[in-house]
Amino acid sequence: MYVLLCVVLLICFGRLLFIDAEFRTLKLKAEDSAGRQHAITVKLKSKYPTEAPDFSADLPVPLVITWTSQSTLANVHSQFLLNVEALSEFWSVLDEIDEQTWVLEPEKPTKADSMRRIAIGNNVSIKVQIDPRHPKMLPECCLLGAEHGRHFSYLQISLFISTPLLLRFPACESVLQNMKDVLEIEFPSPTTHEKSSFSVECGICYSYRLQSAIPDQVCNDPRCGQPFHQVCLYEVRFLMWYRQSFNIVFGECPYCSKVIFKLITKTQQTHHKKNHFI
Repeated sequence: MYVLLCVVLLICFGRLLFIDAEFRTLKLKAEDSAGRQHAITVKLKSKYPTEAPDFSADLPVPLVITWTSQSTLANVHSQFLLNVEALSEFWSVLDEIDEQTWVLEPEKPTKADSMRRIAIGNNVSIKVQIDPRHPKMLPECCLLGAEHGRHFSYLQISLFISTPLLLRFPACESVLQNMKDVLEIEFPSPTTHEKSSFSVECGICYSYRLQSAIPDQVCNDPRCGQPFHQVCLYEVRFLMWYRQSFNIVFGECPYCSKVIFKLITKTQQTHHKKNHFI
């Protein structure tokens, strides 16, 4: 009866998005100050409301909900709104990137995704990791691509790393604009380029997207620059030869036979040893 009363109140206030037939799993909807739509899933337990429900939501940080035996689902909704409002600036940063650049990965970002791989040119991209709690600060960046495709010099990259944070990323500018200023580039956008311009197929499997992965390894020779999925490179064992030095795997490019290399993680090392790749 108590659950039914709570549900009726939620319906009256337009907050209920879904409820199952057993009145145990509910989804509550919320709209933040920027008009973004959010949802929180609430799973009630047998001793509800004495026992706290399980909560889950599509957020880049842990969801914080305080529950007491006097709490109600309306209280949960209010606390959820506080959680999403605290991330409003984070989502605004990503919205600008999504709207003004070609995002290669993830293909369909969720509200929990804090990484974007942004196209810069043919076979060249930059992977950006935004801090959800400090979205205006310098993001973690990783440049991907063949040397000839880069639209910036190593001097620019050095300045990007060594310049003091406040000089490098003035707070009055957006993260995207600061990246443009530091690297002295204009990112291709949906208004200037077709996405197909950056969807270059893997040189081994001849497909662009392999499950959820896109080609993320590129031949280092500027005359070649052929992209590959890293899993494809390991499957063919770099075709001719391969060797490992610490956490770097060296092998020949299947196209031009020049040396290409890849940093691997401990998990990858274990996997490759098990499969006799290394």
